[in-house]
Amino acid sequence: MPNLWGLDAPRLTAIAAASVGVGVFLLFGWPLPFLFGPMAGCLLASLAGAKLRGMGSVGDGMRTILGVAVGAAITPALIQDLPRMAVTLSLIPVYLIVVGALGYPLLRRGFGLDHATAWYGAMPGGLQDMMIFGEEAGGDPRALSLLHATRVMMVVMLAPPLLWAFWGVDLHSAPGQPASSTPVGQLALMLVAALGGWRLAKAVGLFGASILGPMIATAVLSLSGFITMRPPAEAIWAAQVFIGLAVGVRYSGVSFYELRRFVLAGALLSMLLALLTVAFAEGIYLANLAPQLEAFMAFAPGGQAEMTVLALLAGADLAFIVAHHVLRIVLVITLSPVIDRLWLRKR
Repeated sequence: MPNLWGLDAPRLTAIAAASVGVGVFLLFGWPLPFLFGPMAGCLLASLAGAKLRGMGSVGDGMRTILGVAVGAAITPALIQDLPRMAVTLSLIPVYLIVVGALGYPLLRRGFGLDHATAWYGAMPGGLQDMMIFGEEAGGDPRALSLLHATRVMMVVMLAPPLLWAFWGVDLHSAPGQPASSTPVGQLALMLVAALGGWRLAKAVGLFGASILGPMIATAVLSLSGFITMRPPAEAIWAAQVFIGLAVGVRYSGVSFYELRRFVLAGALLSMLLALLTVAFAEGIYLANLAPQLEAFMAFAPGGQAEMTVLALLAGADLAFIVAHHVLRIVLVITLSPVIDRLWLRKR
């Protein structure tokens, strides 16, 4: 009898490791148990030699919850406030130029990676996109996977302590209202926006379809006054579990050589990007262009899903933060292959 859910041994092992991680974090009262627990559990299981695998389309489906949460934050008042973002959005290309100027030499000369792996490893785009572009250019897909997984993990691990230390964000608070207080009609509309938006976005080939499709569909319903609430806390917690699991399983089968070279390279690159993010955020804040918290989270080079989770927990301006991350990913996806080809042609 076929396994309709695709729950083979590696996936069952990943679910078990994630569940243990959540349980340990809840037991000790550690912050972000539904995000850090699965991440830590799957990471430790991977380092112990267990073979893990991500949840595929089920994991993508859980990301639609985050798209709905962001779309619900897009209101008429926000549209009127869009001109305020223009200056900070224009700084994203500058940020990416500096990232490339610092990150590429670190990976190319500091760790001796080939050109394609160093270039696409330094670009803070989506993990899947950078792996595809890098492999097509002759790069090492395994190295790219570990570099970007480490970048996302490091940013997600470094951001919460900074949020607590500098802005007093309560990382133990619920990310939304309970499901019991969310009207059934609102839940139904959210479900339609999540699944319908995801399907339409996939049909037209939109990048990040599982987040951006539901976000656009929910934004339309929010601006027209039909959706007036965010997804309940339980749904966002569930999405966190799958996001944490997806990051942790990237280290499945990692060797000591890969730890010493690729993971270390990713960790050092992440520290460099963290310092750069702090510098940009401080400059934006001092120029009175945006609040310090929003500026920091808008330029932090984490994954779109992971940064959305942190923004929800921090109670920050979701639309402001997501707009900057979407622009960053769009620019990286569209321009990094073009610049790479022009560079090679010139050489």
